[in-house]
Amino acid sequence: MTRPPLILVSPNIEKKGDEFGDLSISLSETYQQALMACGAIPLPLAATTSRELIAECVCRCDGVLLTGGEDVDPRLYGNGLPPRLRGTVTVTPDKGARDVRELTLIDEVFRQRKPLLGICRGQQMLNVALGGALVVDIPAQIPNALAHNDMARKTDRVHSVRVSAGSMLAKITGATTLGVNSTHHQAVSRVGEGLCVVARSGDGVIEALELKDPGRLPFLLTVQFHPERMLDGDGLFLRIFESFVRAAAQRSKKNL
Repeated sequence: MTRPPLILVSPNIEKKGDEFGDLSISLSETYQQALMACGAIPLPLAATTSRELIAECVCRCDGVLLTGGEDVDPRLYGNGLPPRLRGTVTVTPDKGARDVRELTLIDEVFRQRKPLLGICRGQQMLNVALGGALVVDIPAQIPNALAHNDMARKTDRVHSVRVSAGSMLAKITGATTLGVNSTHHQAVSRVGEGLCVVARSGDGVIEALELKDPGRLPFLLTVQFHPERMLDGDGLFLRIFESFVRAAAQRSKKNL
């Protein structure tokens, strides 16, 4: 007997919820639709920083998805920001609780060896968790950078990225050049321990990461763009979710 793989999804935090005006978790339906299209069941992670509870959630799931959202707190990867960059950072409204929660979540993913997919902020968070650093603001720090924060065209392919031949991403998509959407102003700078760059945009911005040693986890891929918003058409970006869910399904079989 088989069951659909259960994917634990780390949600965004909203400043004002619909009920009572308190903080609220938020999960775009696009992530959920992508996972369900591949036969998985998405389950949002609760708003907790308890290691015991997060560890139990990871134990009961078959894979973990890190989603987009606000900036990662720069205090986690830097020693202070120059004045010209301070105003560019928008941290989570829960005073960094999401950062703490996801740092613990990533640690448990590696400890329990579960498949991991990271999108946008998810790529940045993984990189910071493994000792890496971020470009705080692309327009301010990268001369002649592409327009990476194109919020008006969230579902459009606004620039291309070069994918390393032989990488998992290249094998999944069958391509070494991808047209992607782009809705971010931060990016990976110093790459975290154990990670390798497998895609860059024309201005050098890092667009995808994988493990140097793929054997550390059943699946790990992070991308700076949002594949869940580009599922229409040739199905190219759905393959990313299909590969992730396939790896999670293998875990599901082991957990029966």
